[in-house]
Amino acid sequence: MKMIIDKLFDRVEHYGNVCIGLDTATDYIPEAIKAEKENVEDTLFEFNRRIIEATKDITACYKVQIAYYEAQGLKGLQAYARTVSYIRELKIPVIGDVKRGDIAKTAQMYAKAHFSGDFEVDAITVNPYLGTDTLEPYYDYLRQGKAIFVLLKTSNPGSGTVQNILSKEGKTVYETLGEKLIDEGKQHMGNNGFSSICTVVGCTHAKEGKRLRQQMPNTFFLIPGYGAQGGKAQDLTGYLMNGNGGIVNSSRGIILAYRRNNPDNLPFDEASRRAAIKMRDRINQAVRRNG
Repeated sequence: MKMIIDKLFDRVEHYGNVCIGLDTATDYIPEAIKAEKENVEDTLFEFNRRIIEATKDITACYKVQIAYYEAQGLKGLQAYARTVSYIRELKIPVIGDVKRGDIAKTAQMYAKAHFSGDFEVDAITVNPYLGTDTLEPYYDYLRQGKAIFVLLKTSNPGSGTVQNILSKEGKTVYETLGEKLIDEGKQHMGNNGFSSICTVVGCTHAKEGKRLRQQMPNTFFLIPGYGAQGGKAQDLTGYLMNGNGGIVNSSRGIILAYRRNNPDNLPFDEASRRAAIKMRDRINQAVRRNG
């Protein structure tokens, strides 16, 4: 059995650091697709499928934000299930961005829901700010090769309200949590030197990200905030180790590229491919220049 953390490492080595976020709202979808499909499930899935097919050879993985599908009811959740299943059939890692954060039996049910059955993915995002016992119910699945991405230092402007609070020892909440994740992660190491307990560290906080990388050399990072939230390629150099150790997510910057920067009037899937290549190349250039 090959652990998903090792598959992610290998995908980054071969295809670069880009993680495409399929945060697909219905108003992002071209009218032509809406006209040809009979319902929201087929519409969402077809948009996603075409972007996946256009980018599968230039991306490390995909991240699917479940809220966009939950907002469309049962048909939306069916589109979510079809999307993650389609990606897994291509043998490409897929992260369910579900941000679950509960304890005991409830967390066990969240783990079962997203690591098996209709919604099965390779990794999920989890929120530990109810306490580190929120993570324990996922560990059985880590031993089966899955991974979790634990929210640590997030990209939103208000993250410091809680995450930057100082303890009496002078450490921030996120630094203290990082230390605990290092200890827990030692029990779930992959063959490439990274743990299946991964973290989310936004690239809008470059100084904090660099410090966390130094603190957590064996922790794989999911790095949101690139593009639409203001993160730039040069901000990422402190987050990566020889170009690996992290994936950089862009959602709207890629799936809405056909609207935002498309002077050649490319179809939406081709515009997404061009945007993903541009992002990949910028990251590669920044890492080489500063590596």
